[in-house]
Amino acid sequence: MTYTLYIGNKRYSSWSMRPWVLLKALNIPFDEKLVFFGSDLASQRTEFLRFSPSAKVPCLIDDSSSAAIFDSLAIIEYIAEAYPAVWPRDKLARAFARCAAAEMHSGFGGIRTDCSMNVALRIQLGPRSEALQRDIDRLTELFDEGIGKFGGPWLAGKEFTAADAFYAPIASRCKTFGIELDGEAGRYLDRLFDHPAVQQWVDEGITEPGIVARIEADSIRGRKVLKNLGEQMMLDFLGL
Repeated sequence: MTYTLYIGNKRYSSWSMRPWVLLKALNIPFDEKLVFFGSDLASQRTEFLRFSPSAKVPCLIDDSSSAAIFDSLAIIEYIAEAYPAVWPRDKLARAFARCAAAEMHSGFGGIRTDCSMNVALRIQLGPRSEALQRDIDRLTELFDEGIGKFGGPWLAGKEFTAADAFYAPIASRCKTFGIELDGEAGRYLDRLFDHPAVQQWVDEGITEPGIVARIEADSIRGRKVLKNLGEQMMLDFLGL
């Protein structure tokens, strides 16, 4: 069984990051098709409709049947049919992991709104909105619960699963905006960010072309950019 995974810019696409990180972390073979977001949304939609019925990413194509799975959580469940390691083996841990992934899939609007994903920038956040602080508090509670119940080092036990992949973009957003979680939750978030699959995504996002002005502006929103890692890497390469 072979898969083709269509993704958007690694710099920006949190939805694409989740199944990509999971496939990499579990060594599940797949072909990557990177399709850049465009400056014109109508043209982007036309381009994305060529491979995704929803005109959105990610979209997984099962090469054996040409089936298109065009939702990140549905992609995870589809892969789990062939690769049970996507979810924890323990029944209670598996239920918790599914709950955590579903909560991320449909919730955390505060951090999505205030902290757009941009792996290449470090931005001074400024005052936190009430919605953002509620999300930070909930993330801390959720991570503490998972580590406390199942012993870590990952959210639902010893093995990296879909639950961790679903929170990988949160680890990236927190790095971008300087958000730190307390205690065990913070240590888990650091481990997640340092996972090789997450680091590969971030590194490739920092160096990829295809910067989109409208998405950059949404990330910054007039806030102070403390560092542009893409520019820094170029300076380091040139020895400047």
